[in-house]
Amino acid sequence: MNITDTSAFEARVAAEGYAIVKRSIGASEGLDDHDHDYDVWGLVTDGEFRITVDGETRRYPAGTDFRLAAGCSHSEQAGPAGASLVVGRLHR
Repeated sequence: MNITDTSAFEARVAAEGYAIVKRSIGASEGLDDHDHDYDVWGLVTDGEFRITVDGETRRYPAGTDFRLAAGCSHSEQAGPAGASLVVGRLHR
């Protein structure tokens, strides 16, 4: 699945004060444990994105959204075909 029209999601997160960033991540690429100084609200637009918090991994296929609170330690990884995301970032 490839979501090309993200305008509704972008309008929704922007209305709540989030800044929009678009990301593409290569096949199985990721980041080890880290955190952010901002809240995250993301939408997977293509592929699959995986987030691990406290040893529990959740998989987000295209068409699903996810949230992470500022300061939440996590690791992240794209699925075997990579991932494309629209990410809202909200600094508090």
